[in-house]
Amino acid sequence: MRAKMRLMGFNAETIKPLNEEAAAELGAELLGEATIFLVACGCLVLEYSRQKTQQRRKEGEQLAAWDAMRDEVDHLALVLEALQAQVQAAPPLGALEELQAQMREVRARLCVQDLPPAPQEEPTPRDEGPPDPGLGQD
Repeated sequence: MRAKMRLMGFNAETIKPLNEEAAAELGAELLGEATIFLVACGCLVLEYSRQKTQQRRKEGEQLAAWDAMRDEVDHLALVLEALQAQVQAAPPLGALEELQAQMREVRARLCVQDLPPAPQEEPTPRDEGPPDPGLGQD
């Protein structure tokens, strides 16, 4: 009873002793309140621990995602450098046009050489070769 009075802020020196039944009831009440208080504190500690674990897991996932993105950016930078090197190694556009013009000239020359010769006099029967057997002959 003195502890209860002190907790409530009263002076606990002038308290009469309780009878046995009231003391048992008060003790049971205090024991129940202490049990509820301990269970509530345990729930708070467990919830705090769960939240921290979840936060650490999310941070780990976020760091893994950042690392994956960083790796992808590094890979893309290497690919970009390789493509830039290919572009720089390619002949300039003027040289390409010059090569195309040379190809047209060569094709034109080849086409002139491939033309059939001018038609000659009509061949005589002697030049045609032997007649086909069985064609036109009875």
